[in-house]
Amino acid sequence: MAKTDSFKLIAQNKKAYHDYFIEDTYEAGISLAGTEVKSLRAGKCSLKESFIEEKHGEMLILGMHISPYEKGNIFNRDPLRTRKLLLHGYEIRKLSAQAQAKGYTIVPLKVYFKGSLVKVEIGLAKGKKLYDKRETIAKRDIEREARREAKEDLR
Repeated sequence: MAKTDSFKLIAQNKKAYHDYFIEDTYEAGISLAGTEVKSLRAGKCSLKESFIEEKHGEMLILGMHISPYEKGNIFNRDPLRTRKLLLHGYEIRKLSAQAQAKGYTIVPLKVYFKGSLVKVEIGLAKGKKLYDKRETIAKRDIEREARREAKEDLR
């Protein structure tokens, strides 16, 4: 029997797509406490200022804000605590080598539920220059105008 995996997006880091060229993406699990999972089910998560770094052979996500669960009282953890990402050893070695050698950075892109598990999509990214950001904005404006004109033509 084929198991159908449901997908529910919790948070997306739109700023990462604006500030970086995303070269490669990986899917990682994340080590969480029970009240943090309940808070994620309510959709209370932010990736805006978060980043990923490698320490002692482990990938850690820093700056990810998961709001405290309202009914969690003493079991709530610090909203900005460092959380461990669950990746294979070869993936960790590959990511850290590329980040150090080529000047890439590792950023979280999405947090979502895959079935009952919380997953984080991380990306190997290279920073954009100011003129690259302007070019991206110009392309998006042109596409928006084209869609608007196509919509008006249908009327």
